[in-house]
Amino acid sequence: MWRRLVHLDLKGAAPRAQYLEQVLPLLRALGATGLLLEYEDTFPYTGPLEVLQAPHAYSPEELQALLSWARAQGLDVVPLVQSFGHMEFVLKHRQFAHLREVKELPNALNPHKEESLALVKAMIDQVMALHQDLQWFHIGCDEVYYLGEGEESKQWLQQQNNTPQKLCLSHIKAVATCLAWSYPMVTPIVWDDMLRGISEETLAESGVPQLVQPMIWDYATDINVEGKVQLIEKYRRCGFSKVWFASAFKGATGANQSLTLIGHHLRNQLEWLQVAQRSPADVLEGIALTGWQRYDHFAVLCELLPVAIPSLAVCLQALKNGGFSEKVKENVENLLGMPNLEIETFMSPGLGTFPGSSVLTLVTQISFHLKSSVDELLERNRYSTGWFSPYHRKRKIIHPIIVHHLQPDAVRLFSKWSAVVQDLQAAMEQVFPRCAIEEWMEENVHPHLQKLQEVVEDLDEAIRAQN
Repeated sequence: MWRRLVHLDLKGAAPRAQYLEQVLPLLRALGATGLLLEYEDTFPYTGPLEVLQAPHAYSPEELQALLSWARAQGLDVVPLVQSFGHMEFVLKHRQFAHLREVKELPNALNPHKEESLALVKAMIDQVMALHQDLQWFHIGCDEVYYLGEGEESKQWLQQQNNTPQKLCLSHIKAVATCLAWSYPMVTPIVWDDMLRGISEETLAESGVPQLVQPMIWDYATDINVEGKVQLIEKYRRCGFSKVWFASAFKGATGANQSLTLIGHHLRNQLEWLQVAQRSPADVLEGIALTGWQRYDHFAVLCELLPVAIPSLAVCLQALKNGGFSEKVKENVENLLGMPNLEIETFMSPGLGTFPGSSVLTLVTQISFHLKSSVDELLERNRYSTGWFSPYHRKRKIIHPIIVHHLQPDAVRLFSKWSAVVQDLQAAMEQVFPRCAIEEWMEENVHPHLQKLQEVVEDLDEAIRAQN
């Protein structure tokens, strides 16, 4: 049986440990066999690495509790620590800026410095110390942008037979060797995008295939199935013993996406099932269902975890059952307490019973109706556009009869949305730390609610000026 890991991307809106405790039994019931935990800045690093901790990082006690809850549910845990690209959370800090590949850019690590490897080893050691009986450890290594563009790399590349591909492989090999030396029972996993375009000969000669398992990722609804089958064959010929797949259940359809389109992610799983059917059974270790929370460390939040749980449920069940049918859909609806789950639109009627379902309901309401209702009042209401324009508002000019037409609607709308936002705030407090709530509200609520509040205040001021 191939493994199904649920990826928790903790680099944004990391849920409270108590919320994850409520979610784990549901994940197990839906067909998850493990977790891929991408800690980033939420890990409780200590010593010289303490600066990497975000203010909302988990405490060691919270993480130990989470890991024991996962064990109790029979879920494997695979930690993920970036060790090459996507190192912004480390390299943005002054203490580590000298380890950047390109001086001005905090995304990629300089592979030539011994200190770079020492840093990665220190991070891995601290994460390892909190985990027991690990079988795999994901060392990232995706999207190593600007590799080869640093001054030391440019000099290295001038030497005969040196290429950016060999530079990439040498760093992956160094990290994997380091891990194998200290933790011989643990197999490193790497994202495969930096390996795909490298020739078989170069891959085989590098020694990397004997050290790591590649995780082939593609989050589209029309992945090239034949191309993936050929890629797996290529990886096998190079010497990789096993491969993983990576699909997505959220966070792959837009950097600022607030609602999850289940149909898109379901089709992605069905494509991967086709690849699995056409691949040798003994080569496939498992699949990670990724749930990106930010596209990178500096990006905005995409869909929150509770919002995407129906998508995760559909995806897990499709993978577990080898497809998606009415019977599978019915099972998902029962497990989520959501009758009439909508796959192709965002609007599933009624509240589910799964943990955080009220967050989904309220986020859906806000995403669909807040901005449009404010725009309707300010840009399409004839009293607002004709008699209370920005010109009128600035000079506090208003015809008394317009007050009767406009003010009740503005006050009613502001009261309604203030109440909805208050409910959402309360629901989110059960799931997220304050900083995540503030960020989501500032991005998705405040700009629209503020406009509404301003028009209500301007109406009051204009009335007072008239009097």
